Amino acid sequence: MLKISIITVCFNSDKTIKETIESVLEQDYANIEYIIVDGGSEDRTISIIESFGNLIYKIISEKDDGYYDALNKGIALVSGGVVGILNSDDVLSDNGIVSSIVKSFENNQVDIVWGDVVFIDKKSKIRRYYQGAEISSLSFDYGIMPPHPSVFIRKYCYDNFGYYNTKYEFADYDLLLRFIRLNKLKYLYLPKVFVKMKLGGISNNNIFSIIKLNREIYTIHKDNDLPISIINLFRKIPRRIFEVFNRPK
Repeated sequence: MLKISIITVCFNSDKTIKETIESVLEQDYANIEYIIVDGGSEDRTISIIESFGNLIYKIISEKDDGYYDALNKGIALVSGGVVGILNSDDVLSDNGIVSSIVKSFENNQVDIVWGDVVFIDKKSKIRRYYQGAEISSLSFDYGIMPPHPSVFIRKYCYDNFGYYNTKYEFADYDLLLRFIRLNKLKYLYLPKVFVKMKLGGISNNNIFSIIKLNREIYTIHKDNDLPISIINLFRKIPRRIFEVFNRPK
């Protein structure tokens, strides 16, 4: 039975962490290893986490050098064959989604599985629908990657091709570029919503964040000897607009 390891990174997340944890523990798939890496929270986050007892496989609480450094700590602890990441203010879409992901790995010779992500507001209304359907290795030519919160990756990919490069503010893009485009790992899109994600992520706040993101994408491509056209980066803007209007009611 394939073991799935899910990592949550958190810091002062007492308003959301309980719901995040419950969405993992309520999955109908039994073989889940849940790891939480806390950055030294000063609110009630740790007491909430500890209230779940041994249902959580491993808890780390210490200062770190940022989100991706904390993720790397979690990945180093993984004993499962597949790794997924769930942010501390997000939830898995339903209690059968991990089972669906496992079937995708078991029935296909792939290294990576991704799906869709919906962005919800405070009233749980869907405001944006981030689909992974038409994303492929060629999508990186336009600065487009799979929805990172929905990406599940076999552990040996990290062991063979590296963890998150913490010099980048958007290190998820660099990691997926290396895995999918440079090293040509096999992937599969599963047409399901994997994660409900609250609005406000670092790459989605405002126009200044978008500009910063695209600048770093340009740098990441250059560092990996995969130059990208600035014109192509602008071509992805219509896709982002489409995601806002093409959402489930």
